[in-house]
Amino acid sequence: MFDRRLLTHFNWGLLLLVLIIAGLGILNLVSVTSSWASPAAPFSLKQLSWLAGGMMIVTGICAIDYRRLEHLGGILYAGNLGLLLLVLLIGRTSMGATRWLDLKVINLQPSELMKIVIIIVMACFFSRNEHPRGFSFRELWVPFALLALPALLIMKQPDLGTAMIVLMIGGSMALFAGIRPTTLTGLALFAGSAASGGWFLLHGYQKQRILTFLNPESDPLGAGYHIIQSKIAVGSGGFWGKGFREGTQSQLSFLPERHTDFAFSVFAEEWGFAGALLLLALFLLLVIWGLNVSRHASTRFGMFLAFGVSAMLFFHIVINLGMVIGLLPVVGVPLPLFSYGGTSMITTMTGVGLLLNVSMRRFKF
Repeated sequence: MFDRRLLTHFNWGLLLLVLIIAGLGILNLVSVTSSWASPAAPFSLKQLSWLAGGMMIVTGICAIDYRRLEHLGGILYAGNLGLLLLVLLIGRTSMGATRWLDLKVINLQPSELMKIVIIIVMACFFSRNEHPRGFSFRELWVPFALLALPALLIMKQPDLGTAMIVLMIGGSMALFAGIRPTTLTGLALFAGSAASGGWFLLHGYQKQRILTFLNPESDPLGAGYHIIQSKIAVGSGGFWGKGFREGTQSQLSFLPERHTDFAFSVFAEEWGFAGALLLLALFLLLVIWGLNVSRHASTRFGMFLAFGVSAMLFFHIVINLGMVIGLLPVVGVPLPLFSYGGTSMITTMTGVGLLLNVSMRRFKF
């Protein structure tokens, strides 16, 4: 039964911040087309509908005590693994990648849902297992196995960007729980050697992305085109920007994927350094707010849950922004709440719902 006293502790400020960022994203989508009659116009309307759906999910999550999830982690994990296997068997293929399940109403991307599920599973494990001196290799094999299996299935699709996010979320939660210095050194050496050997396991286009990142001018009309055009868009905005719908890179379609992965480039060109700085400040505030929710959680499970969501948001933001300004390879990671995409919006809003849930139940009645 829902306790109405919880409403007095609802974090309206966090919800308002999320809606402001999502609103700027929808405004940015409106700008990628010159008229409402063009094919790109429905993007903003679809994003608005997905945001509305996300708000319904937030409401549903907040109505249920998050502590019940501690007993559902295993079921959710097994169910999502089943969906990932189903993708490999009957998934929809687009542009050489098999990542979606066609549910007629929506194309479901189970790898996106795994980000939330892995947060819940890791929170379950670390809330039940506490080691004051830090975790050792022997004590970490269970969470590492839980991370490795979905990461391998996601890489098989192939989707290197999402697999990296899943591994980073789990790794950051393990660091937050505490790892012994000797164990941490060993893990760092193992990760370095695995990254070196992993080069030979990458697909050809993935290797090309890394080579293009190192020298985008080597193929300016091919693999390096995205990064070069994105840099031009960001840099040409100047301090105050060119103005709403006045960006040449986006309006003249020089910039590919301007409504998804490179949405920030459009925003930076039109609103300049000042607008980009404001957006970055909003994202920074969102991550800090999430960490503050983790700090004041009433249970260890809630603490790890909020930290995991904050880590998910942080890595999405850092990788996407690094990607569009040429500091990281292009790996197809969307900017949360800002880039166009239904599954991404639903996943992010689910994380927001968990943050709000933990925040409003920080007091015990």
